[in-house]
Amino acid sequence: MRKIVASEYLTLDGVMEEPAWTSPYWNDEIAKFKFDELFESDALLLGRVTYDGFAQAWPLMKDEQGFADRINSLPKYVATKTLEKGSWNNSNLLKENLIEEITRLKEQPGQNILIYGSSQLVDTLLQHNLIDEYRLLVYPVVLGKGKRLFKDGSNTTLKLVDSKTFSSGVVALTYGPVEQEEA
Repeated sequence: MRKIVASEYLTLDGVMEEPAWTSPYWNDEIAKFKFDELFESDALLLGRVTYDGFAQAWPLMKDEQGFADRINSLPKYVATKTLEKGSWNNSNLLKENLIEEITRLKEQPGQNILIYGSSQLVDTLLQHNLIDEYRLLVYPVVLGKGKRLFKDGSNTTLKLVDSKTFSSGVVALTYGPVEQEEA
């Protein structure tokens, strides 16, 4: 069974919105982390707002390492109630029975299914215990306001699986669900 991995940029106070605040901290270590993460995946699962932004930006990007080619070539599954057609290469719209469709995706053979951003989608999947791993890049920034990854009323217990500190002060925290017998 495939894993769904939610990969997020967060401030110390949990804000994930408009992550322009990440750029002063970006370095080769973080680039390698994100590269490895993408190449461990063979599909993207995105909310409509994140999809719209990515669909405008990524088809125009090029890089020597192959990150842009990889992200552009992957199948993209978009949770949407409003889009009629996907404009980005290999886009598949998930419009009906979202939880059932995502459960079927997880049951297919393959690598990880990667979520970037997409806070509303992450919140929905959290409620249905469908996220297998959270990879949180926590930046040494406090914004005080903005969209947060975990909404008021979110209630879950996670287990730290791995952590890594980058030289720029960013920390990668990887969490998985607490198994029933551990709870």
